Amino acid sequence: MSSFLFTVASFVVALGILIAVHEFGHFWVARKLGVKVLRFSIGFGKPLLTFRGRASSPDASEGVRLSEADLGTEYVVAAIPLGGYVKMLDEREGDVPPRYLNQAFNRQSVAVRSAIVAAGPLFNFAFALLAFWFIGVYGDTGSRPWIGQVTEATIAAEAGFSADDEILSVGDTLTPTWEAAVYTLLTDATSGDDVVVKVRDVAGLEQLRILPGGRLLGLAEDGRLLERIGLSPKRPVIEPVIGQVVAGEAAESAGIEVGDRVISVDNQEVNSWSELVDYIQKHPASLVEMEISRAGAEHRIKLIVGQMTRGDQTVGRIGAGPHVPEGLFDDYRVEVRYGPLDAVAMAAVKTGDMSLFMLKMLGRMLTGEISVRNLSGPISIAQTAGRTASFGLTQFLKFLALVSISLGVLNLLPVPILDGGHLFYFLVEAIKGSPVSEAAQAFGQRIGLAILLGLMTLAFYVDITRLFNS
Repeated sequence: MSSFLFTVASFVVALGILIAVHEFGHFWVARKLGVKVLRFSIGFGKPLLTFRGRASSPDASEGVRLSEADLGTEYVVAAIPLGGYVKMLDEREGDVPPRYLNQAFNRQSVAVRSAIVAAGPLFNFAFALLAFWFIGVYGDTGSRPWIGQVTEATIAAEAGFSADDEILSVGDTLTPTWEAAVYTLLTDATSGDDVVVKVRDVAGLEQLRILPGGRLLGLAEDGRLLERIGLSPKRPVIEPVIGQVVAGEAAESAGIEVGDRVISVDNQEVNSWSELVDYIQKHPASLVEMEISRAGAEHRIKLIVGQMTRGDQTVGRIGAGPHVPEGLFDDYRVEVRYGPLDAVAMAAVKTGDMSLFMLKMLGRMLTGEISVRNLSGPISIAQTAGRTASFGLTQFLKFLALVSISLGVLNLLPVPILDGGHLFYFLVEAIKGSPVSEAAQAFGQRIGLAILLGLMTLAFYVDITRLFNS
């Protein structure tokens, strides 16, 4: 399967799962609370697959004319996978036979209606919690939270961070992996308070490093907090030894062989594979001279660097891959696994922290404190879905959990047309003792639709801008 098709398939699968979770929340709670569900649809538009559940009609001998309410729930998979809905029996949407009035949504108490509406977002949070729990029990392999480089004259350098520091905790949260350290720093950096980081230094001593909260605000945009404060992870050095030669490309044509060690390029010393790649990429379609070591003897080889397009840039390539010794990455990886009960606590904390973080970021975006460039639209989400799916089940589950949390947070916002808007109407109804007028609700729906369309347009614009500038 091509990369594009894999990305599209991953995106559709991700959307299908998350939409099904959300709508199943509404469906399940409605059924449990005695409200009749007429249709459960994943997607909009033309139905592709339909299935009708068991009918609940009265005995035909009674001579009662069958209505939609008499039939079983219709389950639908529709053509446009950008949402879904649960259609419930409701007098505002059509005539309801008297025998089913007690099962109509609009006849239920405020508490019942609120529970049904809130169930969708709550199931999104529950899905995230379950995903994080599964990952914790199954085990997750991550990068050791080991600092490789501290950029001079940065917040991290001023706080005393040094190369080879290992991050043990951020605040009260243990950080067994680099990913955990990044997530925790991201969430804590939005509070404005100083962030206390415990590290183990190169001598094996535990030390505290304090990052000033006031200077961290605004640095967490697009997830590049650690880069902005001056920290980068430690990575193993891959020697500049040829481990693979691609047939028909520049390296093979010039006579480079597997096992050759590159000493220099154009008389510039090469000490690692990354240095070699960096030099080659900067010299597309250029004649370069390599000095190599082969079987104890040194040779000079001239070759013309090939080229390829990456985004809007042309970079060089020679068609060679590195030799990676077995076990090279062992010291840089760590496997994290929790017991079933400990995993529950971990998953709950992570779901809560990420929910609050997303809410804070959204609030700061609305007040202009951070850029709307942090928005992700369908294009970015599709790209991330494909990338994480290619890394395996664990990474794909993490992606699904984070998007599910985002959906839960967004749907609880008090915006008409979203679940949060309906909950706001129910709150007003509970206070004033009567429902919000249909005219007011219709006006609110128009405003909510305009806000939603504006947000979607902005997200598409940010996506397209990001795509062309990548």
